Amino acid sequence: MNRRQFLTKSAAFATAPMAGSSLLASSTPLHVPKGKAEHCIFIWLGGGMSQIDTFDPKRRGNPRSAPKVAGSDYASIDTIVPGVRFTEHLSHTAKVADRLTVVRTVNHSVTDEHAFATNMVHTGRMISGTVTYPSIGSLVAHQRGAVSDAVPAYMLIGYPNVSRGPGFLGPRYSSVYLVDTQSGPAGFAQLEGLSAAQVARRRQLASTVSSGTNEQALGHYAELQEQARRWAEPAFMRNFKLDEEPASLREEYGGEFGQRCLLARRLTQAGVRFIEVSHNLNFINGTGWDTHFEGQLNQHLLIQELDVALSALIRDLEKKGLLDKTLIATGTEFGRPAEFDNRGGRGHQGSAFSLVLAGGGLKHRGAYGVTDELGANIVESPVSVPDFHATMYAALGIDPAVELHEAGRPVPITDGGKPIAAMFA
Repeated sequence: MNRRQFLTKSAAFATAPMAGSSLLASSTPLHVPKGKAEHCIFIWLGGGMSQIDTFDPKRRGNPRSAPKVAGSDYASIDTIVPGVRFTEHLSHTAKVADRLTVVRTVNHSVTDEHAFATNMVHTGRMISGTVTYPSIGSLVAHQRGAVSDAVPAYMLIGYPNVSRGPGFLGPRYSSVYLVDTQSGPAGFAQLEGLSAAQVARRRQLASTVSSGTNEQALGHYAELQEQARRWAEPAFMRNFKLDEEPASLREEYGGEFGQRCLLARRLTQAGVRFIEVSHNLNFINGTGWDTHFEGQLNQHLLIQELDVALSALIRDLEKKGLLDKTLIATGTEFGRPAEFDNRGGRGHQGSAFSLVLAGGGLKHRGAYGVTDELGANIVESPVSVPDFHATMYAALGIDPAVELHEAGRPVPITDGGKPIAAMFA
């Protein structure tokens, strides 16, 4: 779906109901916890991760029998946290479950269209026909800023779109994106064959052009140009030289996705505030996490790749003394029902699904919230998407009740979200 289609369709959703949501809702918690995390690595599992096949296993099902039996497609295993179980393909993550919390009761009502649900989980809002809301990455960049001028505040290892964008905050809070972990952001590498004098003359010319206008948009463009030039310097570009890492560590992280997570750790060390890492850009199972029909057959490959990389990232950050300072979060647009479709895959489910928080100085417990026998309904401790975002913001020292302004109107950072109090000591 392109931007024009996205915005056109959004009008139909502008008045869609959502329990407890209001643009101007004033729901400041009595006590807002304030964490000490300095950075966030946000792992995006595009397509809709099946919670029942990963972090919230239920009784064993069978998509290949006749009739099909609803339930988890895989066996479950113990984790290091007593009473908390994951599926068998998360065996590495099970060993570090005491450093994370699976929030099993996240929910929303936007399940008909992937693009709208993706927007919901990135912005915490229903789509509006009049306001483009900023993504969580842009909001963190806005509230915390870059650690220094030498690095961007917000980076995306994946493809940009409006859901990952700055919305009404403006281009200053956009991400710097890349898809190739080796070469770094597109356009940052300096042209070969240019002397230092030629580079200096080009910069002088650009400065002359920029200073000749007072238009705000061009002024912002000039600022971004200067930032790009600064980040093209060797000091920043060196972060993309993954071969500087020990071969044994690179192997520990695993394949392509693991190398993106390793790069995210290096960028965190360099001072980047928020890094989104997209999983499965190469569709190793044929469909990604969108496991309709035959996509279910090789879903275990995705889960295993996530397991290896996520557990390696947690251990690596911990060894370097960065885990308490770095919040790791997973995002996915919705979950999957226990029932299988006629070809053995699963549909969409928003009534209950799982997202993960790790590190960040939070009080971890392996899992939070309880769903019913097939994971379709919440039994204890529901968590809205705004609540999940509020927990992330609070962990990063950001008050989730702070108001921004769009066209003169106050807009709270979250749509009435409240941090999960149990995760703060």
